[in-house]
Amino acid sequence: MRLKIYLSLTLLAGILSFAQVKKEEKTTFNQELATSLGADKYGMKAYTMVMLTTGSAKVDDKAKMGELMKGHLANIGKLADEGKIIVAGPFLEKNKENYRGMFIFNTKSKEEAEQWVKTDPAVQAGVFGYEIFPWYGSAALPLYLKHHKEISKENP
Repeated sequence: MRLKIYLSLTLLAGILSFAQVKKEEKTTFNQELATSLGADKYGMKAYTMVMLTTGSAKVDDKAKMGELMKGHLANIGKLADEGKIIVAGPFLEKNKENYRGMFIFNTKSKEEAEQWVKTDPAVQAGVFGYEIFPWYGSAALPLYLKHHKEISKENP
């Protein structure tokens, strides 16, 4: 019985000290960083989201499709290196909207995002179509890419 009480008190003390550390870790507002990221007073900003859909073209040649996908991934990397695309990835399950993947572009201009998505070889070939939406999210979102490179052993 004493052991259970001791363990319970130890656990409670650990939780309370963790909560106190978390409370003390609250960071202060960084105006320079907020300005550099284009953040509004909430730390947010406008982006443009592109939902890739199943396109009208059917490519049965596996080698051709492989080349298109290789170009698709290379284009994503190029746009990321240029700071234009900050999120990209496929959906893991089929869905009724036929969404295949998504991009979040670092622009609030739908026209600019459309120019960028049209540089994708798979879009050009009609393998993917797309829908464009304005989106509002954390202005710090582009910062994750730097850390992604630190945690990925391989690139597709």
